[in-house]
Amino acid sequence: MSRPKPIQICSHSDNDLIVEVCEADAVYAVLYQGRPIKLRKHNPDKLFQGIKYSKTTFPEPGHAIRLARKFNETYLTTDFTVSVMTVGRTIYSE
Repeated sequence: MSRPKPIQICSHSDNDLIVEVCEADAVYAVLYQGRPIKLRKHNPDKLFQGIKYSKTTFPEPGHAIRLARKFNETYLTTDFTVSVMTVGRTIYSE
């Protein structure tokens, strides 16, 4: 079964790159004990490499579930869960 075509809200073309904003039913977030998390990675052996932040929220549930399962297996816990966020509170608007 193929994935349904997303509903495009708007798009912008910048040279050879096209950015499309598409509608999503919800956003899926990985939580630890019911609280949102940030995921950062760095290599202490390399000076000045900096810290990289990885995604913990996704427009599809599969990626979030896979990440929560991976963390639960890695840290031998069941505290990582996935939460669905739909239309909610607005914290920025012009």
